[in-house]
Amino acid sequence: MPDLDAALFMRLAACYFIGSIPFAVLAMMGTGIDILKEGSGNPGFNNVLRFSKWRSIICLIGDLGKGLFAIVLVTRLWPATSAPPTNTLLWIYGLAAILGHCFSPWLKFNGGKGIATSTGVMLYVYPWYVPPMVLVYVFLRWLGKKRGWLEAGTRASLTGYALFVLILFIREDLVSALFGLGFFLFVAWRHKKNFENILAARA
Repeated sequence: MPDLDAALFMRLAACYFIGSIPFAVLAMMGTGIDILKEGSGNPGFNNVLRFSKWRSIICLIGDLGKGLFAIVLVTRLWPATSAPPTNTLLWIYGLAAILGHCFSPWLKFNGGKGIATSTGVMLYVYPWYVPPMVLVYVFLRWLGKKRGWLEAGTRASLTGYALFVLILFIREDLVSALFGLGFFLFVAWRHKKNFENILAARA
């Protein structure tokens, strides 16, 4: 694990504040809809999609892009050292961005659930594993819509995420795989209300 010196702390803080930008709220500006109160109340892509397709795309690009940009900033544009960062450090930077998204100071330390922002992190760390994840998501969203699944977005997102983690365990080192698993468990925990809705519907 890297030492938490001043340079690392500043870069972690930068990742956190970039991640904290609430693109769902920004995307819904001018509509009169408070995305924090309407729909599921979650400031993320799936909730914005309930109200506007093109605004949800803005939200998705923003949430995904901030995860990617945070890592690019602190590793390429503002690196702490001339040596390339380790995978562990990349995951830690990514975690800071995801925590910013989920616990944004602009939203009274509330926020989204972390799928899109963590996908942006994945695009930097392991970009070649993201396309299978996205394909699974798109297919399951289509299937869920066709069959009328409750919480189709949650099912599609977390299944795609689980595939990404499985690929890490098969092809990468154990540390990276465990980081990926930790990220997955965190975002799954952020979806606990969605799981409760599914279980309530089956009761």
